[in-house]
Amino acid sequence: MEKLWHKLQDGLRQYCAENGFNKAILGLSGGIDSALTAVLAADTLGGKNVTAIMMKTRYTSDLSLQIAREIAELNHLDYHELDIEPLVQAEIDFLARAFNGEVRGIVQENLQARIRGQLLMAWSNQNGGLVLACGNKSEALTGYCTLYGDTCGGLMPIGNVYKTAIFALAEWRNKQGYALPAAVITRAPSAELAEGQKDEDSLPPYAVLDEVLKLLYDEQKSVAEAVAAGFDAALVERVEKLIRRSEFKRKQMAPALAI
Repeated sequence: MEKLWHKLQDGLRQYCAENGFNKAILGLSGGIDSALTAVLAADTLGGKNVTAIMMKTRYTSDLSLQIAREIAELNHLDYHELDIEPLVQAEIDFLARAFNGEVRGIVQENLQARIRGQLLMAWSNQNGGLVLACGNKSEALTGYCTLYGDTCGGLMPIGNVYKTAIFALAEWRNKQGYALPAAVITRAPSAELAEGQKDEDSLPPYAVLDEVLKLLYDEQKSVAEAVAAGFDAALVERVEKLIRRSEFKRKQMAPALAI
């Protein structure tokens, strides 16, 4: 984990230097991915050079707010909280009139992510700084992300790190010095775009998903070979379909640091 952390730091530092940035901006959601990205950026650029913005809606839990505030305090981030619920509702109302009907749930969910991306890019235009997209490799490969939303940014620092490795990296980093509240590591992952939403409502458990992704994507094994390795056939076929159908998203994502 130490080698991986330093490789990510070196990559982020070099990318910022090559592109003329000395500051970074990210959305701090209260989830593990943005939390780890924020700490990585603070370790690399200095906390005062990292702007972290919590953009809350009706679905943002008190725990997420508590975690975001604590991460900002522990890592000396330039922290801001914005209530984007009025923006979300205004767009939903506008679209309801444009569609002449009810706005579907997935549209409402993606609106939240895209408004957040828009605000991060606006903050960059106004104040300078490289916007960091906080997605991981598990999400990128399965398309569990919103195009032009949480994929917005000039760099995706942990985009080549699987979700299971994200948790391991977070635990390792905390042993070097407390930077991440325990709750952000132990809580069930959620995009908080709908009531009671959890990642595993849409994806297989990450411990299984990541192993299948490594076989199908990293090792370029066939579905039959992955099944022969001991994984459920229906699950492997589902994951293969997710990888294939989300290729168009990956073609439009910010570059991820090579590890």
